[in-house]
Amino acid sequence: MKLLKNLALATGIMLLPLAAEAQKVKGKDQLVTIETPQGEIKLVLFEDTPKHRDNFLKLAKEGFYDGTTFHRVIDGFMIQGGDPNTKDDNPNNDGGGNPGYTIPAEINPKHMHVRGAVAAARMGDNVNPERASSGSQFYIVENHDGTPMLDEAYTVFGQVVDGLDVVDKIAEVPKGGRDRPMSDIKMKVTVESVKKKKIAKKYNYDYTTQSLQKK
Repeated sequence: MKLLKNLALATGIMLLPLAAEAQKVKGKDQLVTIETPQGEIKLVLFEDTPKHRDNFLKLAKEGFYDGTTFHRVIDGFMIQGGDPNTKDDNPNNDGGGNPGYTIPAEINPKHMHVRGAVAAARMGDNVNPERASSGSQFYIVENHDGTPMLDEAYTVFGQVVDGLDVVDKIAEVPKGGRDRPMSDIKMKVTVESVKKKKIAKKYNYDYTTQSLQKK
């Protein structure tokens, strides 16, 4: 029995470095980098949420997000940003801005609110029964156990592959009313075309399950 256990352990260790190759991923992906005063957050966007993915990439490449802030931050829950109103000098309108349109919901049960999940903010069901997403505002799940109470209610369209510690740092900053950070956490968002195989290997990301793998 002990021999079998040791053999299984040895096999697991041997196969770990081959995780990326075993996926047999091909082609390139768009690696998104969000630069903040606390550090960089890197994420990928899901291909099966094309409306959200394409919209986010379009806005990022246009520089729409540059200078916006993470305006709503709740430690143990999530960090939210992407509102163009956060570029002005009036903190009272933060959270109410958008690019002038919404995005139809692309809620997929397989995309859950795990730690580092990237999802679209939206108006509540009472005024938005179709659960259409904000055209620009998004949030990143900070809770280390995820936020399953939000599953199948909001569109999850991406996953942080690096910088989860930065998400934690942002969540922990001092806050005032409406969970707004006392000091602006401005972002700059860039997009880079990178081979999926490289992303899988460097960040231990599994494209077959679209999740981070434990190291």
